Amino acid sequence: MTDLDERVMSQLEDCVLVVEDEFLIAASLKMQLEDLGMQVCGTADTALDAIAMAKQFRPRVVLMDMRLKGQGDGVDAALAIHLSVGSKVIFITGSREPATMARIQEDHPAAVLFKPIYGRQLQTAIEGVLAG
Repeated sequence: MTDLDERVMSQLEDCVLVVEDEFLIAASLKMQLEDLGMQVCGTADTALDAIAMAKQFRPRVVLMDMRLKGQGDGVDAALAIHLSVGSKVIFITGSREPATMARIQEDHPAAVLFKPIYGRQLQTAIEGVLAG
């Protein structure tokens, strides 16, 4: 980690932003995170809302669904969040299609999880991101 990385990370809040366009999945992820003792700073269902909330809350970790409501997808939002905030992004997707995976890799994700996501998978991914 470079000095810049350490300064950016030290300015981030110990919270998780959930970006998911399906309400029930977002609520489930929020509950799983809270059960793990993590603070959820908010949920967003569009790329624009995700970027705005990331700038407002400065989360250490963002759980990012690939497909979102409105214009832009999860990669668009993640790239903007990396540039403006520096949060680590864990992508969530229901697709294993090569095109989807290639698109996700454009952002150099901290991790990729496939739906459905279970607590242990989520915990392991977040612990790995926070430790790295």
